[in-house]
Amino acid sequence: MLEMIDTRQGTNNNRNFSNGNTLPYTGVPFGMNHYAVQTANEDSWFFNPYHRVFQGIRLSHQPSPWMGDFCPIVITPIAGNDCSNDILSYQSSYRPEESVFSPHYLKVKQLRYNIITELTPSERGCRMKFAYQSEKQAGIVFHVPGKNSRLRLEPKTNTVSGFANYAAGSHDPEFGMYFTLHFDQSLDVEVSGLFETEEGKQLIVYFEGAARQTVQASLATSFISQEQAQSNHNREIADSFEAQKLAAEKMWNKYLGKITVSHKNQEYVKTFYTCLYRMFLFPQKFYELNEAELPIHYDTTAKAVKPGYLYTNNGFWDTYKTVYPLYSIIAPGEYQEILAGILTSYNESGFLPKWLSPDERGMMPGTLVDAVIADAAVKGLLSKAEIAEFLEAMVKTATVKSGNSVYGRLGIEEYDQLGYVSTAVPESVNQTLDYAYSDFCIGQTAALLEDQQETAEQFIQSSLNYRNLFDSETGFMRGKDSKGIFRADFSPERWGFDYTEGSAWQNSFGVYHNFQDLIDSYESETAFLNRLTELCNTSPSFEVGSYGFEIHEMSEVAAIDYGQLALSNQPSFHIPYLFNYVGKPASTQVVVKQLMTRLFNSGYEGFPGDEDNGSMSGWFVFSSMGFYPVTPGSGEYVLGIPLFDEVSIQLPNGKMWEIETLNNTSQANFVTKVEKNQQDYKKLFLTHTDLVKGGEFTVHLGLAPVYQDYSKAERPFSLKKQ
Repeated sequence: MLEMIDTRQGTNNNRNFSNGNTLPYTGVPFGMNHYAVQTANEDSWFFNPYHRVFQGIRLSHQPSPWMGDFCPIVITPIAGNDCSNDILSYQSSYRPEESVFSPHYLKVKQLRYNIITELTPSERGCRMKFAYQSEKQAGIVFHVPGKNSRLRLEPKTNTVSGFANYAAGSHDPEFGMYFTLHFDQSLDVEVSGLFETEEGKQLIVYFEGAARQTVQASLATSFISQEQAQSNHNREIADSFEAQKLAAEKMWNKYLGKITVSHKNQEYVKTFYTCLYRMFLFPQKFYELNEAELPIHYDTTAKAVKPGYLYTNNGFWDTYKTVYPLYSIIAPGEYQEILAGILTSYNESGFLPKWLSPDERGMMPGTLVDAVIADAAVKGLLSKAEIAEFLEAMVKTATVKSGNSVYGRLGIEEYDQLGYVSTAVPESVNQTLDYAYSDFCIGQTAALLEDQQETAEQFIQSSLNYRNLFDSETGFMRGKDSKGIFRADFSPERWGFDYTEGSAWQNSFGVYHNFQDLIDSYESETAFLNRLTELCNTSPSFEVGSYGFEIHEMSEVAAIDYGQLALSNQPSFHIPYLFNYVGKPASTQVVVKQLMTRLFNSGYEGFPGDEDNGSMSGWFVFSSMGFYPVTPGSGEYVLGIPLFDEVSIQLPNGKMWEIETLNNTSQANFVTKVEKNQQDYKKLFLTHTDLVKGGEFTVHLGLAPVYQDYSKAERPFSLKKQ
């Protein structure tokens, strides 16, 4: 499976247009560091697959170009004694087509210097190998941003150590990463040297002996101390490059091997496994192990080392939809550890996290970590004691105003008093809808505890607050001022103002927990069906609105030309599945199949928009298996149409969930019949409880849809059933 993956999927991007906004990360699942080729010193967009310039191997912690990096190091092999404090002076041409970009292995040849660089990772470090093939003296340049960063040469132990004090948005200005790097060759201190640069520090290290040689190096890092970095080195770094590579390969195969898919079109298979790889890059471990093998981490709020698990680099607004529901199926143990880290974050900051990188950045609307917690709770991944502890955190985050705007709910007073967030708060519609869904998630969690039924009822009731923004005249969710008056001059194509990265078209259907109630707001199923159909068939035109210019999400909606169904961004992920809620699964099936086969691939332009932390990859992974988690926290998945001939999911309990798709041709866009364990299956959803029991799902496809009636019990989850 690893041989199918090229990490450059979705990496051809710039500020104005996204084909994924991904980076070609080599690392291990959930690893503390990632490693990538740097082709340009251009802030967050430091790699492009079509550039033929190599500036070095970048140790990175960047979850998204919009978030930026923290504690990066760029390592550039060189040959010769041309010293400079400018990274551009050391760049070299390389051949991307001859390089290896794999999850567990990176290989690049610098044509200018005639050096072959190889890297293979561990969780908190890596092994590197530099094959110098010229007659010039072999060396390496270290570039570390941050004026308070430090670099130190230790010739007695052939070591470079340092501290990278650079972090976008950290609450602790002194926060940084310690590192230690050991070489198997003696260092020539006479010609090595330290430079100040405009960005930070630069160290040039040369090696003694013959110019033509292969130098091996082992790197380990820590966010705690230099001593901890060395401890991580002793614990993680293998004795040889090949042993390290084999260990990294095994770590990836542990996750990639959980799901087996087959199809005669191997491009679909490659796309699947490349997307699956991306779902395990984030969140990243932010904890380390002490001498007793217990987890410890650096708390940037208290500016001290604390016990406990902690993960970072995750935006829950993006990932709750797809990433965590997949973990619940094939990686529940890791999911539980991440949840422990979420609780650690709450205990240290006083509020549940929204966007961690490295600590709370306060980005995006809502507090949708609630969905991550609720989904785990209803699927039995939390004990009663853990549910109680999480519920306390959920309720506080939902009801207490923070003195710091990055924490908690924005507009919380209005939401509590008015039942919605007013237009005085940016993105008020999305804030309101997301809070309502979070209230549902809190209610679902509370309902699992016998002594919290009153709390459950309270939050289930407030989860209906989305009703306060529905405009029955236009059929859209609209922003209201504090007096209850809708914003004037409404246009469903106007972006911004009350909507997040979209317009009313994309952001009026975020009622994940109660679609039957939303359908009833349209007075008839036919009216709701007509609105969904209109959404798909309306030209992807837009007004720039409060953004004031065309942002990249607008450009991507126009480029993919799938009506107002902007799968290029997270608010639209569930929309293709909504036809199921009015008993019209055929529309879901044909739309989803077109989206899967036309908008995703394994190449440099692999995604129809930002692939944020595995979320868009997760849409493809789930959709291609034939089911999708529209409502995390409900314990259900909505059925679509499988892309693959066969899918085998290895469940943690040792059982298997098998999906077989018959008559699976490109022209067969409709499901004509479904069988579960050789019995007819008419429901338009699948429960998590049934899935983890294991079984066989047989899906028959056809050229034309088969129309039939579906009872309310056969339709997907909704609080309101009729």
